[in-house]
Amino acid sequence: MFAAERRQLILEMVRANGAVSLRELARVVQTSEVTVRRDVRALEAEGLLDRRHGGAVLPGGFTRESGFPQKSHLSTAEKTAIADLAAGLVGEGEAIVVGAGTTTQELARRLARVPGLTVVTNSLLVAQALAHANRVEVVMTGGTLRGSNYALVGSGAEQSLQGLRVSRAFLSGSGLTAERGLSTSNMLSASVDRALVQAAAEVVVLADHTKLGSDTMFQTVPTELITRLVTDEPPVHDERAATELQALADQGVEITVAGPDAGSPAGGDPLPPGRQQQRQDMPLPGQRRTQGGHGGPGGLGPQLRSAAALAEGPVGRVADMRRR
Repeated sequence: MFAAERRQLILEMVRANGAVSLRELARVVQTSEVTVRRDVRALEAEGLLDRRHGGAVLPGGFTRESGFPQKSHLSTAEKTAIADLAAGLVGEGEAIVVGAGTTTQELARRLARVPGLTVVTNSLLVAQALAHANRVEVVMTGGTLRGSNYALVGSGAEQSLQGLRVSRAFLSGSGLTAERGLSTSNMLSASVDRALVQAAAEVVVLADHTKLGSDTMFQTVPTELITRLVTDEPPVHDERAATELQALADQGVEITVAGPDAGSPAGGDPLPPGRQQQRQDMPLPGQRRTQGGHGGPGGLGPQLRSAAALAEGPVGRVADMRRR
């Protein structure tokens, strides 16, 4: 494929989806990420798109929200790896809330095997993934259906969450920065996500590396309220994503990173027992916050938990990564 043909295809993908990762672009045009990055720079110089951490977006500063059909085909391997690790945070008999999104849908598929679990959600996709799990109770919010992401939004959804209290909220979004936290492109979705956060003792954000450093219109979770980020390992060349991870850790967010070989086998089922997901441990300096019940005993520094430690459960096994 000639350079002009590649760039035209890249431009069409970004226009159709709003945001596309370099990995996905390289896969579609069947070339290396180095070549795709060069093409993206050339298109940015012409004002046809904007570069973001690990990808490209429509020009104008803030990405628009893609519909479910587009999102479901983006970063599928990364979402699978993230969902595998996040599922290890959920124990038998817990009550949790799960927000809307394609990554949280992947998480829900893995939660179907957790006995005694109660899941409160505004997502039809999450509910569908758990519909046949006979040991999981699903509680749907009220609200108005938003067809682009199959989620219930509006005052009905928010009112149904009042007075609710659960152990954890699992949320995804359109962008994540250390300065502003998690954000999304739709006002109604952001409002419901904020209500989900209010119902939870801890907040776990699921976001692949392409969302790190991206900032969209409506803030959903400020950084100080994010307990943990579960993400995939950024490419070696993506220094800005690594910098964003460091900045989040410095503000007290626990970082769990899926390694390049993490994830489920084809078909989306969880990994078989005894097979460990791979991950990379990183030194993450900084001080843990203590407000809002998210700080550890004695104000421990940011903590990085391995997949094995997640499976073992007790917080005491989490490595203390505070600054020495």
